Parts: sequence; C-alpha cells; structure tokens
Amino acid sequence: MAETADVPARSFPLVGRAPAKCILFGEHAVVHGGPEVLFAVDLYTQVSVRPAEHLSLNGDREPRAHHPYLGPALDRFAPVPPHLEIRTISRIPRAAGLGSSAAFVAALSAALASARGGITRAALAAECFAIERAAQGVGSPGDTSATVAGRWVSLNVGGAEPLWEISDGQRSWPVCRIADPGWSWVIGYSGIPRSTGKAVRAVSERLAAADGASLLERFRSVALRGLDALREVDPEAVGRLMEENHRLLTEVGVSHPRLEALLEAVRPACYGAKLTGAGAGGSIIALPRPGHALEAVRRLTRVGAAAFSVTVAPEGASLLEPPVRTDR
Repeated sequence: MAETADVPARSFPLVGRAPAKCILFGEHAVVHGGPEVLFAVDLYTQVSVRPAEHLSLNGDREPRAHHPYLGPALDRFAPVPPHLEIRTISRIPRAAGLGSSAAFVAALSAALASARGGITRAALAAECFAIERAAQGVGSPGDTSATVAGRWVSLNVGGAEPLWEISDGQRSWPVCRIADPGWSWVIGYSGIPRSTGKAVRAVSERLAAADGASLLERFRSVALRGLDALREVDPEAVGRLMEENHRLLTEVGVSHPRLEALLEAVRPACYGAKLTGAGAGGSIIALPRPGHALEAVRRLTRVGAAAFSVTVAPEGASLLEPPVRTDR
C-alpha cells in the first residue's frame, strides 16, 4: 500500500493533532457500499496527554461516563498508564458534520499509539474507525480515514492510489488518495447540532424502501461524475454536481430549513453548495467563484451562520512538540 509513514514512538507528555473533514460527494450512500469523496480541512483538534494521579479530560474526573469516545480509545491502546491528564483545544464546531469526533479520536489515538511504540498510518486509520464504531454503532470509515490521511481521499472507488482497506467484518471499504484540485472552500455552520447515528439510521430505513436501490445508484452516479470533474479540475461541473447531490440528500430527508436558508444565501457567490456530513442540521460546504470567497463568508454571516474560509489540510493526524510546563 502507498503511504506507510509511521506515527513515531515517543514518551509522555504527548500532543496529537488532527484535522476536520468535509464530505463533497456520497455521504450516507457510503455506509451501503457507495463511493464517497471527501477531504481534510485546515481546522484542527489538538489533544495533549500526560500521566497524572487521576484520569481526567479537560478537568472532568469521570470522563468515561461523559465522553463516549474516550473509553473505547483507552481500551484499544491498553496498556497505557491508567491515569492520564487529557486536555483538548479545538477549532472544529461539535456536532457540525465536520468530523469533530473523528479528529478527537485521531489526535488522541496518535498520542496513545506513540506512547506504545508508534503505529503505521494504515493501522491508525483502522483503530480510529473501530473506536468511532464502538461509540456510534453505525457509519463508515470515511471521516476517520480523511482525518488520519489528510488531503483528499475516496472510498469505494477503483483506479485511484490505494491507501488502505478497512473492514467491519461485514463490509470492506477501500480507501484511496485522490488529487487536490487546489481550490478554496467556504463552510457555513448552521448552529443546529446533529446526531450522526440518528441520521444514518433514518437514511438506512429510507433506503430499505422499494426505491432504495434506485436512490443508491443515483448517489453512486453523482459521486463518480463528481470525481471525474475533480480530476478534470472543472469547478463548474463540480458545483452542478454538488447541487445534484444536495437534492438527493433532501430526497432522503436529511436537509433542514436552516440549511436551505444558508444555501440560498450563499449560492450567488458560488459554483455550487450542499450540506456536508450526516445532515438534519450541521453544516454546508460551498465552492466559491474566484475572488468571491469573502463574499460567500459575508453572505453566510448575515444569515447567522458561523462561516469559515478553508483550504485542504496538507497533513493528517500527527504529533506536535509538547508544551513546556513552567508550573512544576
């Protein structure tokens, strides 16, 4: 497989960092074997880990009870010291469809794996998916693979540069590297939190209906045509297909009036825009026309969104130099 770069072995204290992600094509359908296209975003979560007298997360001394991802992560990387002080800093809005949980899991896992002797990036991606699946019960390895790999990735697409393949015992997802077209993007967070698990289960029920196979084929077609447009560096075609993908997501019931208001506001400045992630709240992703990124941000801000102009994160989950403590 390509890209076997390791997260190196280091001793505590450790600091892991991982980026957010945006799904451009194929969310929900990927859970059922459809293609997905997504990229890591230059918004980051940073997790510092050091031995301590008590296990704590941001000062909470009962974090396993309050944070569904922490227990599975500690269990996957045992034995580690039973008591750790874990602190996080994040620019990724929570429950916004931008992979905040995947970034936390990847940053923490990079640190814990480093303490245990290091890990290959492919193995780290598999571990992160197992942790997310343990916490959520549903989903695909797209989010965790993007935040571990950085840059652009695809799932369930042949002919691209292979990175790794991840399985849950019933289905396998080949993950590949695809080229970055070099564009800037604008994210608009609606302020409405969403639950990935609930949205995935609702769409799965919708796809079990009589027309479910036809819907999946339409998702597949849009994602593959979108991938072709990315390869051809054709922003107009990508924008049109983003709009088509959004109509499909609306058809399966995961849009929201608030998201529709954001999309209406930003479209005059963009080639195209759509919801990104599980939906039913969360965020939109827009591809602004050249010179119109600031206009897109302003349009979203005027209608109450938290707006970000972003580029692709060049690196996935990694280690940072730990901060120097002066209070000990």
